[in-house]
Amino acid sequence: MARAGRLRCVSQISLLWPRRPDVDADLNIVLIGMPGVGKSTAGVLLAKRLAREFVDTDVMLQAAEGRRLQGIIDSDGLMFFRGLEERHVLALHCRRQVIATGGSVVYSRQAMEHLADGGCIVHLELPLDELRQRLTDLDSRGVVMAPGDTLADLYAERMPLYRRWADTTIPCKNLNHDQVVDAIIAAVDEAEDETQNAG
Repeated sequence: MARAGRLRCVSQISLLWPRRPDVDADLNIVLIGMPGVGKSTAGVLLAKRLAREFVDTDVMLQAAEGRRLQGIIDSDGLMFFRGLEERHVLALHCRRQVIATGGSVVYSRQAMEHLADGGCIVHLELPLDELRQRLTDLDSRGVVMAPGDTLADLYAERMPLYRRWADTTIPCKNLNHDQVVDAIIAAVDEAEDETQNAG
């Protein structure tokens, strides 16, 4: 598989915290989900809890390109952005990371297969009405959405993709940030147990 130049996972956060021994030490935990669901916030807190490094692929892409996501979409278009996102994700080679992805990464089969190799894919899920309340800046936050589409259109298009790729799904409705992190850790443990039992 052709890949972009190899990128080193640069620590965005690395804090001392008692690491949970029951979470696979080498496994990446990869967060996917709709814009506004809280992947980056949960990812930072999860990285603290597990004493791991945190990678936000949107931040990584912006830093590498020297442009904001919305600026790339406005100047070069949606398909260019999706290809760029795919290349940056394919260039990511690391272990023991918490990785928060852009919401559009699920459009790329290659990117998702790459993330799934050595990673547990965790889908953070919120109902559409709650996402509407959170996404007051939809037109400026770099969301890959065709002109004329609504958030409801995007939700209907992406939810089957998130469910297809997820090893586990966390319903985040009525959960605070710490409860989401607790649920992720429990779900990853359970997914690992199921994989080991299946083997």
